[in-house]
Amino acid sequence: MKMAIKSLVVAAAVTLSASVAFNAVANTEKLDQLLQQIQQQRTVEGRVNQERERAFLAERADKQALLNAAKKALADQEARGKRLQQEYAQNDILIAQKQQELQSALGTMGEVFGVVRQTANKTLGTISSSIISAEYPGRDVPLREIAAATELPTLDQMEDLWVAMLTEMTESAKISKFDAEVVELAGGTSTQRVTRLGAFHLTTATDYLIRNVDTDQIQPLGRAPQSKIQSSVATFNSAGAGELAGMYVDPTKGNSLLRLNQQRATLMEYYHQGGTVGYLITVLLAIGLLIALERILVLASVGGKMRAQLKNLGTPSEKNPLGRILKVYHDNKSADVENLELKLDEAILRETPAVDRGIGLIKLFAAVAPLMGLLGTVIGMILTFQQITLYGTGDPKLMAGSISLALVTTALGLICALPLLFVHSIVQSRAKSILQVLDEQSAGIVAAHAEKEKA
Repeated sequence: MKMAIKSLVVAAAVTLSASVAFNAVANTEKLDQLLQQIQQQRTVEGRVNQERERAFLAERADKQALLNAAKKALADQEARGKRLQQEYAQNDILIAQKQQELQSALGTMGEVFGVVRQTANKTLGTISSSIISAEYPGRDVPLREIAAATELPTLDQMEDLWVAMLTEMTESAKISKFDAEVVELAGGTSTQRVTRLGAFHLTTATDYLIRNVDTDQIQPLGRAPQSKIQSSVATFNSAGAGELAGMYVDPTKGNSLLRLNQQRATLMEYYHQGGTVGYLITVLLAIGLLIALERILVLASVGGKMRAQLKNLGTPSEKNPLGRILKVYHDNKSADVENLELKLDEAILRETPAVDRGIGLIKLFAAVAPLMGLLGTVIGMILTFQQITLYGTGDPKLMAGSISLALVTTALGLICALPLLFVHSIVQSRAKSILQVLDEQSAGIVAAHAEKEKA
């Protein structure tokens, strides 16, 4: 048994020794492979490093070449800069010498240049604003070139200046007609026949025109001037050959006076400046005139009927005051003189209110109208002082409305009172004449009746 066990142990030991020997051989082979890989990789990395080193050295050589080229270019530019500085200094000295030579050579020509430029500037302002340029556009172009020039003008430019001045002078004495584009107030333009009166006015057949210097366009006045001024245009343009016709001319050549004239307020605008007080005064005037017109018509009718009654006293008519007075007499022929006189006086008193009706109201309106005008004056002055308190006296336009109210209402009050006084006098005289006829006829009837009683 022991031998068997021993044999087994020996066999196991032999087997283990063989296994360990086999494993050691296998590990040795792996290490050799690893060593070969490391050596191969080291060889490859060495070649890569050599390639990178060669590339670096090549690039370093290129950079050095670029640096050397840049240093050379810098040196060249510095040398060129010094050379240019020297040339600049020399040219500056040469320019100064040439300018001195030019001034010496010019002599009095420098003064001519100054005079030409000054004249061109002055003439340019005149021609730009002249209405003659509406017929001859573009005359200012050569003048602007001369005015902006920094060198001596040429002979052609000086001739252009002379021609422009001569044209302005000769055309200012002519009346010319030409076709031009005229801006319409409603918008757009239209070709119209334009009449130019020297350097004063542009007109159509019936209206004044102005030339807008900013837009270089011909346009009508925004508002027509006074009728007598406006109508003179049509009168002048419609005059035949050899006929004399007058027209209002603005001597400022810029239509300044004409534009100021068109800004004048019309009578209707003056009237509306009176405000509420002015409207009330107008109502008084209208009512007073209507009453006066009614009284004049009624009294004229009554007077006509009374004149017809005077021709036929024997047959009284109740359609007129005299007829009614006569009827009272005929109804009281049997009464004594005193009773008859009283009855006639009573009849006349009954007729008087109808004859005098409305006359006192006209007189009242004539007295009240100036007082209302004075009221408007006071209101206007109160408003004026309020505006002075708020805004001061720096801008008179702020007070113009209130002052207009004060003055216009006063004028309206007087304008209302004057016609009312006249018509009151007319109506009152007619009423008195009618009452006088009634009194005369009544007195005559009483006298005749008294004589009959005495007889």
